[in-house]
Formats: sequence, C-alpha cells, structure tokens
Amino acid sequence: MAEYLDLIMFAALMGAILSGFPVSFAISGTAILFAYLGWVTGVMQINLLGALGQRVFGVLTNDVLIAIPLFVTMGVILERSRIAEDLLDTMGRAFGQLRGGLGISVILVGALLAASTGIVGATVIAMGMIALPTMLRSGYDPRLAAGLVCTAGTLGQIIPPSTLLIILSDVMSSAYQQAQYEQGKFSVETISVGQIFAGALLPGLTLVVLYILYVLARGLLRPQDMPPAPFSEGRPDASQIISAILPPVGLIVAVLGAILGGIATPTEAASVGAVGAILMAGMRQGANRQLILAGVAALVILAVAAGVAPVRLQRSDTGLAEWSLGTVYGLLALLGLAAIAASLRQLQRRDVLVGAATSTMTVTSMIFATIIMASVFSLVFVGLGGEERVAHILESMPGGATGALIFAMAMIFVLGFFLDFVEITVILLPLIAPVLILMGHDPVWLAVLIAINLQTSFLTPPFGFSLFYLRGAAPPEITTVHIYRGVAPFIALQILGLAVIWAMPKLATWLPDMVF
Repeated sequence: MAEYLDLIMFAALMGAILSGFPVSFAISGTAILFAYLGWVTGVMQINLLGALGQRVFGVLTNDVLIAIPLFVTMGVILERSRIAEDLLDTMGRAFGQLRGGLGISVILVGALLAASTGIVGATVIAMGMIALPTMLRSGYDPRLAAGLVCTAGTLGQIIPPSTLLIILSDVMSSAYQQAQYEQGKFSVETISVGQIFAGALLPGLTLVVLYILYVLARGLLRPQDMPPAPFSEGRPDASQIISAILPPVGLIVAVLGAILGGIATPTEAASVGAVGAILMAGMRQGANRQLILAGVAALVILAVAAGVAPVRLQRSDTGLAEWSLGTVYGLLALLGLAAIAASLRQLQRRDVLVGAATSTMTVTSMIFATIIMASVFSLVFVGLGGEERVAHILESMPGGATGALIFAMAMIFVLGFFLDFVEITVILLPLIAPVLILMGHDPVWLAVLIAINLQTSFLTPPFGFSLFYLRGAAPPEITTVHIYRGVAPFIALQILGLAVIWAMPKLATWLPDMVF
C-alpha cells in the first residue's frame, strides 16, 4: 500500500475537490496529510517540507504572474461598464438579418471580448443576458443558442491575453528549463508569455473560423434552427459600428501589439490594458469626453516619444534641451493622470469601481491561492515518488512520443470534466510537461494544444464552468438539458480544432518564430 501513496494521494485530491470543500484548502490539506503518511510509512523524508517557504516565495515574487490581476482588472472594468452590451447590440443588428447572422455576431463578439477581457465568466454572463434572449425571440433553437453563448464565451481562455495562457506560460517555462537540465544543458532557454500569446493567436482564430463554418453549414442544412432576426431599430450605420468596435479593438492592438512588438513586457502591457479599460469605461459612464481623449492622446505621445527620445535627468551632463523635453514629458504625464483620475471619479459615482475592485481581488486571490497550494501538493507528490511514476507511465506508452502525448491529452480532457483549469495546470502539467518535452515535442506547440484542451474543460458536463455561468444568467425557458445538448457539437469542434493544430504545428509555431 505504501508504494502507491502517490496514486492514492491524487485520487484523494479529486475526492476532496469534488466534495465542495474550498479548492485551495482541499489541495493543501491533502498534501500535508499524505506528507505525514509518507513519513510514517518511510516513503518520504519529512524534511522535504522545508522547501515550502522557498516555493511560496518564488510564486509571490514571480514577475510574470503580476500580469494576472492587471488583466483581470481590465476585463472586469470592461464588463461592468456595459461596453460589452454596446458591442453585442451593434454586432447583432449588423448581422441579424442574415440567416445565422445572429449566431455569427455572437461568435465574433465573443472573440473580441476574449481579446479585450480574457474572462470567461464575464463574457458568458454578458452574452447570456443580452444575446440569448434576442436569439430566442428570433426563433433560434434553444440548444443552439445556449451552445453558441457558452462556446463563444470560452474563447477568452485561448485568445490572448488570458489568465490561462499566463499561468500556462509560467508552468511550461519551468518544465522546459527542467527538461534542458535533465539533458545536461546548463545554458538553458526559457519560454516567455509573449511566445505563448503569439503561439495561441492563430489557433484561437482557427477555432473562431471553425465555429462560423459550423453555423453557416447548420444554417444551410437546418434553416429552421436560425431564422433571420429583424430588428426594430434597424441596421446600425458605419459610425455606430466604428464607435462600438474601435475602442475594444484599439485596446487589443495596444496590449497585444506592445507584447508581440517587443515594446513592453506582458506585465507592462497588462498595466496599459488596465489603464485603457479605465479610460474607456470612464468615457462610457459619462466622464468629460474631451479630457479623456486628450489624456489618451497625451499618454500615447508620451509612450512613443519616451521610446524614441528618452530623457535621463539624473545625468550630470543634462542640458537645457533635456530639461525642456523632460518638462514636456511631465506635462503629458500630468494630462494623462488627470484623465485617469476623472475616469476613476466617474466610475466611483456610478458604483462601478468598488464592484470591479472586489471582483478583481476575489478572482486574483482564488488563482494565487490555488497556485501556492498546488506547489505544496506537487512537492509532496514528488517526494512520494509520483514524478518518477508519471515519467515511467508516459515513457511506456505504445507509440513513443506520440502515444505519450495522446495519453496525456486524453487524461487532461477527462480531468476537465471534474477539475478547474487552474488546478489541472498547476498540479498535473508540472509532472507531465517535462517528460513530453524530453520526448521531443515543441514546448510552444505543446502549450497551445494543452490550452485548447483546457478551454474545452469549460464546456464539458457536469462541471464545465461556462455551463454554470449560463445556467445562472439564462432565461427560464433555457433548461440544463438544453445547455448540455447545445454544447455537444461545439465540444466536437474543439476536438477537431485540436486535431487541426496537431496536424499543422506551424499554426502554433510560425508567429512565435517570426516575432521572437
């Protein structure tokens, strides 16, 4: 029995999580319990737990993970300021008169919200409250409507920026370094968040194309499932479409462009996204439009000018020209700060700011608590010999590297029925990713495959989070059976998308190779 403590520990963890006990406490409690069981039975040295402080300190000082609360802030601000509602309404009226057009608009809006918010819950709830009733009034099949909303909402996990990709990049970078050490390399390469973002961009758009093709095909084969949706307000004109789409697209370009262009680190780009979201939301909630636009222009000019002509006033040889330029930069910064302050004041008046801050802290604390406690679990699991067992299982799979990857992906898919993506990422992947990389799989391509697989976990019953989000936001005529049956074809599309990326690795590796 003692030699199987690692396997029993993993089974006990799943039982503890499924019991409904808070996840972080379930993970840490299981780890501590089995650490002492391993010590009593002589399988594990208890002094191994002395490394816990160093592991926790490593998580709390990880610069990459600082981007998580900033991106969460960006998403929550955009969701609570009703920018998503404007986008949904405008796109729905633009495409609604086409057969399947309303479904296509939901997918496109999901992709835009994914790239600007990155929060699945916010996107699913927003579209469930706005787009779903519109589709039902237009005569859409309830199963199809529910499936579209759930699936479009999950794009926030695969289209950058997303919390999944940030956590995954950190895990895969550690796994890649570990694999190189085991190969005897001491001048190791790393994987950055930017590489994972670049790798996931084209596969994410590939999924969007697959969803749209499915809607078009279903519209041809079963036109009664998605009739045209006449809107009493009429189709929006060009200015309405531009005003609804341009702000989130501008934010997406600013954030992803800064990362992929090498102008800013992911953490710096996340701060740009958070500030941009605050300015957009402030103007949407009624702050002084001229001041906001002037502040945005000032910050953009400051960012470009400081990069082209940086000023270092602390140098002893600083002359009049440098001081003059520094004064101009200071005035631009003050104008930008005035716009941010005006936006924050307006968001406070409209009761948006406190709720957004609370949601940000709740989501961030949940993610970091899980990451920290998972490091405790993985330490004990390795101490019980679990790492060697996982490596032996993968290496003994028939089919070599391909067979091991198929087994790993199947295991992630099955665990996605029961566990959250954060738990799978920080508990399971550190164990299997180094072995798969040692077998010759490209780490960026592997990360993208795993990201798509984890995205699917939001759709798989019984514990798919998108299903729960929609169940809470859907009108009464949408039943749980409608939701479960509605997502089934989209789960198949996810698997098809996974197969496409598997068969065409360049979709995941071309952009990172070009940019980095």
